[in-house]
Amino acid sequence: MTKNSKVWLITGASRGMGKDFTQAALDSGDKVVATARNAEKLDQVFEDTDNLLKISLDVTSPDSITVALEKIIAKFGRIDILLNSAGNFYGGYFEELSPKQIRAQFETNVFGTMNLTRQVLPIMRKQKSGHIITLSSSAGLKGFEFNSAYSASKFALEGWMEALVPELAPFNIKFTIVEPGFFRSEFLTKNSTKFGDIEIADYSERRKNYQNFFIDQNGKQPGNPQKLAEALVKIGHEDNPPLHFLAGQDAIDAAEDKIKKLQADIESYRNISTDMNF
Repeated sequence: MTKNSKVWLITGASRGMGKDFTQAALDSGDKVVATARNAEKLDQVFEDTDNLLKISLDVTSPDSITVALEKIIAKFGRIDILLNSAGNFYGGYFEELSPKQIRAQFETNVFGTMNLTRQVLPIMRKQKSGHIITLSSSAGLKGFEFNSAYSASKFALEGWMEALVPELAPFNIKFTIVEPGFFRSEFLTKNSTKFGDIEIADYSERRKNYQNFFIDQNGKQPGNPQKLAEALVKIGHEDNPPLHFLAGQDAIDAAEDKIKKLQADIESYRNISTDMNF
C-alpha cells in the first residue's frame, strides 16, 4: 500500500456519512473536493483550507456537473478518487410506492451517480489512473421487505459498477462497491427518509410496524460512520482495492445468508439447470 496524496471528489458531503468521509480524507492529508447541492451548507460544516474545495454540485444536473468539474481541474488538476456518496431512501411496500417515488429513488441513487461518473471517467482515462468508490448497501446484495425501490436502485448500481470493471481496466481505473449495514448517520432522519404515498389496507399493519422500526432505529444503529470513513481512506490508498467492501457484521450476515440460499437453489436444481443445451 502506498500513501501518496490523493485528490478526492465526494458527493453529499454536507451531511450524513458524506461529511465523515470528507473529514477523514482531510485528516489523512489528502485534498478533497466536497460537494453538495447547496454549497453554503458546506461552509457551515468545514473551515476553509488549501486542501479543501467546496462547490455546488447537483448529480441530477449534467450542466451542474460540467461546471463543477471545470472548477476542480482548475484547482487541483486531477481527480484520483470519486466517492459517490449522495443518495436517498424511499421506504415502503412496492404497491404503496408511487411510480413518481420509484423514479425519484432511481434519479438520485442510480442516474445521478451515472451522470457524475460519466463525466469523471474521461478525466481518469486521460490520467490513466483513478478509483471510483460507490456507496451501495447490504440492500444491494439482498432484497429486504419494505425496501423494494431502494434495493432495486442499489442492485442496479452494483450490476453497473461490476460491468465497468473490465470496461475500464485498460485505463488503470479501479472500482469499489461499499455495502454498509445499519450505520448511525442521518440516513433515517426525516430529511433523508420518505415513505410510500399510497395506503393499501392489506399492508396496513406491516407498514406501521416497519415505519415505526425505521423511526425507532434512528440514532441507535450499531455502525460507527467515522470508522467506515477511516476504512475508506485506507482502501482509497491501496494499490489493489477490493471490488466489494462489506461494512458491519450485519452486512456480512446478509451477504452470507444470500450466498447460502443461492448455493442451495443451485444444488437443488443443478441437474435440470445443466441439462439445457440442444
